[in-house]
Formats: sequence, C-alpha cells, structure tokens
Amino acid sequence: MKTQRLLKVLQFVAVVVLIAAAVILIQRFGVAQLRSQVEQWGVWAPVGIFLLRFTSVVIPALPGTAYAILAGGLLGFSKGIAVICVADLCSCSLSFWLSRRYGRNLVKRLVGDGFMYRIDNFSQRHLERNFFLLTGCLMTGFFDFVCYGVGLTKAPWGRFVPALVISIALSNPPFVALGAGILEGGARLLVFALLGVFGLAVVTYLVQRGDAKA
Repeated sequence: MKTQRLLKVLQFVAVVVLIAAAVILIQRFGVAQLRSQVEQWGVWAPVGIFLLRFTSVVIPALPGTAYAILAGGLLGFSKGIAVICVADLCSCSLSFWLSRRYGRNLVKRLVGDGFMYRIDNFSQRHLERNFFLLTGCLMTGFFDFVCYGVGLTKAPWGRFVPALVISIALSNPPFVALGAGILEGGARLLVFALLGVFGLAVVTYLVQRGDAKA
C-alpha cells in the first residue's frame, strides 16, 4: 500500500511539473517562438516525446496522457499523433510480448505489487474471447495494464494486434488534438478533442459497468 501511494504521489507530481514547465515556456517564449525552438531541436524533440510515452506504457505507474497532450502542443497534430501512435504500438506490443514470454513474475517486477491487482483483473476477464470488449478495454486509460493482462491469457497475437490498432486509432487523436488546440487556439480541434475525450469516458464507463455486472 505504501508503494502504491508513493507511485500515485510521484505520478501526480510528474504531471504537475510537466504542465508547469509547459506554461512557463509558453509565457516566456510564446507559442510561435516555442514551436520554432522545437523545430531547431530537429529529430530530438519527437524522439524525446516518443521515449517518454513509450516508458510510461511499459512502466504503467508513470503518467502517459500528459505526453499525448504535450506532443500535440509542441509538434502539432499531424506529427504529434504519428509519434504517440508509433510509441503506443511499440510499447503495447512489447508489454504483451514480455507478459506472454516471461509470465507474471516479470510483470510484477515492472508494475509492483500495488498494481498487480489490475493486471490480474484484466487477465481474468476472458478478453481473449470477446474482440469488442478487448478493443474497448484498450481504449480506456488502463490500456497499459490491459496489454500485460492479455499477455497472461491465451489470446493469440493475431487477435490482439487488430484490437490494439483500432484502439490506438480511436483513443489517441482526442488527446493530441487537445494539446494542439490549446496552444494553437484552434476551435475545431478543441471541439473535436472534447467530444473525443467525452466519448472515451463513456467507453470507460461502459467497460467498468459491464465488469461490475459480471
């Protein structure tokens, strides 16, 4: 319990620091100058965001949503969505493979005792039998835990990958658009982002409600 609380505190602090840093940079340089500075970094800016997002999925205790918003704000929607989607595809596939290859003991070392109950919960929900439920779970904020959980089941790789691709394509654009819309002041992007986030919240609610009934 102490470890779990510590991880939650660290997650909260990381998000606060990230948001504060973004606000300070915007106030100091302005959006246009900040974007220009990011462009001068060349490939290192998208590589850095890729690594942050990748790590946040492989180690689920770290925050991940903030990096999707950051990608949209710093890289723009097109580049941001590309970086986040590739990072999620690679990291989620790795999580599934690690869980399938090395089993529960390795997963427990990666996520800690405090979060193993989530992994066990998803692994016991027979996701391998229901493609739509699997896709829905991957669209929630617990998708990183889902990848490990599904890896502990008998779900074939050929069923996991299509569900993963669909979930990534549907769940990532709203958060990247939110970051791009906030910094660019794009009304259309903000409306799309808010509607998308609302839709994902509904999916999460339905998945959790179905789990409660089960």
